[in-house]
Amino acid sequence: MYSLMRALLFQLDAERAHHLAVGSLARMSRSGPGRQALRLAFGARVEAPTEVLGLRFPNKIGLAAGFDKDATAWRGFAAMGFGHVEVGTITPRAQPGNPLPRVFRLPEDQAVINRMGFPGRGMGFAARHLDQPKPDGLIVGVNFGKNKDTPLEEAAQDYLAVMDELAQYADYLTVNVSSPNTPGLRKLQTGDRLEALLRAVVQRRDELRQERGGPMPLLVKLAPDLDDADLDDALEAIDRAGIDGIIATNTTLDRSGLKSADRTQTGGLSGAPLTERATRMVSEIHRRTDGKRPIIAVGGVMTPDDAKAKLDAGASLVQIYTGLIYGGPSLVGKLAKATS
Repeated sequence: MYSLMRALLFQLDAERAHHLAVGSLARMSRSGPGRQALRLAFGARVEAPTEVLGLRFPNKIGLAAGFDKDATAWRGFAAMGFGHVEVGTITPRAQPGNPLPRVFRLPEDQAVINRMGFPGRGMGFAARHLDQPKPDGLIVGVNFGKNKDTPLEEAAQDYLAVMDELAQYADYLTVNVSSPNTPGLRKLQTGDRLEALLRAVVQRRDELRQERGGPMPLLVKLAPDLDDADLDDALEAIDRAGIDGIIATNTTLDRSGLKSADRTQTGGLSGAPLTERATRMVSEIHRRTDGKRPIIAVGGVMTPDDAKAKLDAGASLVQIYTGLIYGGPSLVGKLAKATS
């Protein structure tokens, strides 16, 4: 059934198709019957509990940030069988993102290029949608970043503002410093800038945790394009600041071996061409940290074998994005069963 649906969606502009799918899911997720219909359509969630970051995940498969940017459809994604859903990237203020068109499918490569630039309605809008009853067992992550027009030297204030607004709804929080589509953002993931930012968010997390109680893990999402020296710098900053875990990886700027007509579009590349690169990054991070910090792996997870390879490389959990576009909702259950 999804093959037919995909054929129809792929006739539309990529971003329009995305909004149509997420909007439909959001509408269905607003009612009990709608969520039940999703569960019946996509199958029950695979229960294979695992303890990571002090949290109990129903299974090892999650939805990566970027799909549900404004946190409007997270309960619908839960009904698909995901064990965790990461919403965002969420910024303090609403912003339009980069000019259209900005999302491009590469069917020959089973890939997507996007240069979205954190479009969204801001943290207040997301808070209203996160303030809903959470499905039993679901883990919700909030991925957050800075507004495009915020100078790098003031970036920490944007991250802290989102934490203050949304931490109450999050089981874990992810600091996004690795999107290639916000000018200068990746400068925050190396050197003294990264450590200063992470120390600020850890301090605020500790204050919020005292008020709320319970675990509130903080993770950092890294790019797959870091060279050895920059990766070491980032991992040292993460260690010194006391960050709990790492998400590896974001999209890549590399275009090696692509065949599709839109391969020259600027932006971050996701999907099958990223599979091996992201898995190598997981392995390197696991090796360089002696396995002391949990890793959530994302990047090119298109098949059950891809998910298992990420776990074999040292990841504790796996997220998908582009695999869902090409493989459809049934992929969630297949991955969860393969990694249980």
